[in-house]
Amino acid sequence: MTDLTALNGATIAFDLDGTLVESAPDLIGAVNAILIAEGLEPLPYNEGRPYISRGARWLLQWGLEIAGEQEATARTAALFGRFISHYGARIADASLPFPGVIDALEILKGAGSKLVVCTNKPTDLSLSLLTKLDMAGLFDGVVGIDAVTAAKPNAAHLIEAVEAVGGDLGRTVMVGDADIDARAARSAGTPLILVDFGYSEIPAVELGPDILLHHFDELVDACAALLNGQCPVHPLHETTGIAKPEGGA
Repeated sequence: MTDLTALNGATIAFDLDGTLVESAPDLIGAVNAILIAEGLEPLPYNEGRPYISRGARWLLQWGLEIAGEQEATARTAALFGRFISHYGARIADASLPFPGVIDALEILKGAGSKLVVCTNKPTDLSLSLLTKLDMAGLFDGVVGIDAVTAAKPNAAHLIEAVEAVGGDLGRTVMVGDADIDARAARSAGTPLILVDFGYSEIPAVELGPDILLHHFDELVDACAALLNGQCPVHPLHETTGIAKPEGGA
């Protein structure tokens, strides 16, 4: 039986897209709705999914480029408002929490942890998604890209998210899926858990997490271990350099 004492008063910070929620179907669906309306070929799902951590604007521009749009940057600027309207209206049509997320969050909260979402998604869209999925009440705060002085991978985002819920950075664990989460955690000096099923161009194991998560059933034990000063070495754990794509979802 895991000793949950260390979780009391700790802060667990979570990325949103690709970490807590499988939101790719609605994000890529919104990109494709715009592309199709423009008479262009849709972005293949499997090609778009790994790049969601780069952000919706980048994803839309990439979809335009792949479809052959010569002025992709200008067209992205012109079409992005339509994308946001479409996505916002259908934000949870096909998006779902990853298996085991709800149970894990409830255990962490019951053990006395503060839970905060630290995401490069705008706060209003983040709250809308979490509310529609009946998850918003599990969090003490939701801190989007618009609510901080600098977004992930800058450490300021994580630091300010922890401060927003009255947490202690020295007793914080970051849970994410991509390079921008890894860089934010390392810059802020917090332990890092990465999931291996999210949106990452680089396999999560190559980003050097303290613990690599395969399923949320493992999350509570992982957080407790790190907060107790332990760092169990996962069979796939490697300590490697951090690459640097730009973030934002």
